[in-house]
Amino acid sequence: MLNGLAQFVVNASYDALSPAAKQALKVRILDALGCAIGALRGPPVRMIRAQLEDFGGKPLSTMIGGGKTAPDLAALYNGALVRYLDFNDSYLAKGETCHPNDNLASVLAASEYAHERGSNLLLGLAVAYQVQCRLCDVAPVRSKGFDHTTQGAYAVAAGVSKALNLDLEKTANAIAISGTALNALRVTRTGTLSNWKGLAYPFTSFAATHATFLAMRGITGPAEVFEGNKGFMESIAGNFTIDWAKEDLERVTRTILKKYNAEVHSQTSIEAVLELKKETGFRPEDVESIEVDIFDVAYNIIGGGEEGEKKSVRTKEEADHSLPYILAVAILDGKVMPEQYSPDRIAKNDVQNLLQKITIHPRDDFGRSFPNEMPSLVKVRLIGGRLVVKEKRDYEGFFTHPMTWERAREKFTNLAAAYIDSNLRERIIDSISKLEDLYVSDLTNLLADIHDPNRGRTQ
Repeated sequence: MLNGLAQFVVNASYDALSPAAKQALKVRILDALGCAIGALRGPPVRMIRAQLEDFGGKPLSTMIGGGKTAPDLAALYNGALVRYLDFNDSYLAKGETCHPNDNLASVLAASEYAHERGSNLLLGLAVAYQVQCRLCDVAPVRSKGFDHTTQGAYAVAAGVSKALNLDLEKTANAIAISGTALNALRVTRTGTLSNWKGLAYPFTSFAATHATFLAMRGITGPAEVFEGNKGFMESIAGNFTIDWAKEDLERVTRTILKKYNAEVHSQTSIEAVLELKKETGFRPEDVESIEVDIFDVAYNIIGGGEEGEKKSVRTKEEADHSLPYILAVAILDGKVMPEQYSPDRIAKNDVQNLLQKITIHPRDDFGRSFPNEMPSLVKVRLIGGRLVVKEKRDYEGFFTHPMTWERAREKFTNLAAAYIDSNLRERIIDSISKLEDLYVSDLTNLLADIHDPNRGRTQ
């Protein structure tokens, strides 16, 4: 399988991308960079910036907010920015969920290093999307106790190899090294959540980018990483097949964007409760109880199922993965955006009391319709006995109701407003819209002009 995957990467062509895939990639780059700019004040991001400034790195790839460092370190820092808010895109497979524009930081750093055009950035990113999403389809690892960053290691190596235009042998070695070395535990996202929830993929980006550059120098990796003795299939995933010769580059069009700043499986429930509040006019103080019927994956991850109870909420990481908190703060504030995760907001009695009134239930029929739908049934019982109900099957941003360029632009503007003026904002948006006609450095030069409040600070 390794040789087939490497051949797929080497053979991938920009001309093979459909117009829909090209546009979807641009929308997701815009979305990812908006998330990144909006995360510049994140505490873990500040710590990483301090470490990079302390340790240094050859100035070859741009960090968002200014300064350059080695490509693998740029992948770490920019990846942490993209991921911190937990507001970037997702891909839903039956047994796995991933966030494929986590790959942007690595492909961007490698493309800039290689002095490539924007079309090659789009192509490398499309390759990474395809590899990660298809491995999530056929080789899910969550139920075995491993994190989705495990498949991401293969995707980063594939995307970076394409960005660097590596040959078949070096691409295979990059994928083999990354896939062997970066098998991560799911404990990252269970129980008491830590900063590592948002840094696990950036670390994978850093390490797999580093591994790919080692392969570029000639370092070899285990050729039987998939089917071999103690390889990925035998040790983790079980047997699976993908005929890479028959794969296209269109999986990006099945990925989804978040309308609300919360874990992806919560999106329909948030939209349902906000629409219900608007339609009926109920007030938070009128709520006696709320019951939410949800599909099994959502219940297990954010509803109190197998990955831990979700009513003890103290940190940002716990809050954005707690459906009771998310719905409570949505009802109280009328929105779910980054400010809903400030320490002061999380600690307030109003949200802490309301979330205790929310109960989440899994429904078998909802589970059977996932991932083609994201069903949720919200039932709000008011003091006095009145019951108001709303059911949703998708939301604005789901692949059945995709987010337009205009809506993605609005999201980007809202997230970036505190860091960039309107002139720079419009230049970044315009550059992304015509990325295939530019060099990658044309975009990264603009990203370097953003004010990063973490520059020059020590932790």
